Amino acid sequence: MTPIESPEQLAEQIREASTADAAAMLQDLLPERQQQVLTALPPDQALAIASHLSGSTVAAGEGPVELDYIGQIGSDDNHSIEELLVAPFGVLGPETTIAGALDYLVHASSTSGITYIYVTGDEGRLLGTVAMRDLLLGRPGQRLAEVMTPKPFAFTRETLLPEAIQQALRRRHRIYPVVDDGGRLLGLVFGWQLFERMASELSVQSGSMVGLDREERVGTGIWAAFRMRHPWLQVNLLTAFAAAFVVGIFEDTIAQIVALAVFLPVLAGQSGNTGCQALAITLRGMTVGELADVPVARLLRKEIALGAMNGFLVGCVAAAAMWVYAGMSGTSDPLLLGLVILVAMVGACVGSGIFGVMVPLTLRRFGADPAMASSIFLTTFTDVLGMGLMLLLATTLLL
Repeated sequence: MTPIESPEQLAEQIREASTADAAAMLQDLLPERQQQVLTALPPDQALAIASHLSGSTVAAGEGPVELDYIGQIGSDDNHSIEELLVAPFGVLGPETTIAGALDYLVHASSTSGITYIYVTGDEGRLLGTVAMRDLLLGRPGQRLAEVMTPKPFAFTRETLLPEAIQQALRRRHRIYPVVDDGGRLLGLVFGWQLFERMASELSVQSGSMVGLDREERVGTGIWAAFRMRHPWLQVNLLTAFAAAFVVGIFEDTIAQIVALAVFLPVLAGQSGNTGCQALAITLRGMTVGELADVPVARLLRKEIALGAMNGFLVGCVAAAAMWVYAGMSGTSDPLLLGLVILVAMVGACVGSGIFGVMVPLTLRRFGADPAMASSIFLTTFTDVLGMGLMLLLATTLLL
């Protein structure tokens, strides 16, 4: 085979080869190339070949990857389950006997991907499913209509990927049928594809939170990466001015109590980390569908409690450090300064926990991507709150 051959040409060459020989022919190709060739083959043959590939792009025995969708992560909210469809297999009529179904399995070219027999009636409407256990326990002369599970769960072709992922997390089936509005079986979707989609979605969140475009990869060109990143840095600069404005308001306080300037980054760092923890948990819950079972009010109460607990313990250490530093530098009222740091730390951590929950929920409410640049806005809110609270307390109590 030569590198210039198309996937269709390669598929034609291996179509008549044995499974082992076909796998050997594909083994040295890049995973993307393997995927393209497998897609061009009949599903059963592609499944058998893929199971012989080491480091295969498919899970063993699970079926071929029908579409290269990894590069499309980030637009899942607008994409339906239909993108992941593979042709249905294991489809029989309701009058087929158990003996006939077993004979079908024996003569099938590959049975490693068959988990259920899909029973269809007129015009291909999905009537029910039959598990392998039902075939083994039933009588040879029984019809599939007698042993099938009627009205099985199925996705529709309009089911959006986020909803499909949430259903897969709840049901954890190996394969899901997909039907049209009339109940006709259109194809199948493997559960591992949905979980892979979810894992990819989680993997891009860390970059999205700091303004990286979801389409940027390691191999993205420098100018393309510049165009993707730079606008968010401008947004970050504008939001940073808000924090600088707060510090400027209390310029006289900082000039009279220089020790406060030393602890401004300490307070900002701790409150920012607390907010990022809450943000990460919230985004994860939104991605895997956990927020459907956990009310937002409950999540807020949890983050407020965690912020108060963490803020108090961290604040005690920071207050002790302020007391020591103020004493060594000759600043007056070191104990009162320590109290200011403690109260400000508790308030900042509680507030950052609230922001960590509310920022992504608010972005989603307004139709924006909850993960995109959330950290930029969160950092601004926590800096303004933490620095403003500390400087306000110092001004009120000490000046």
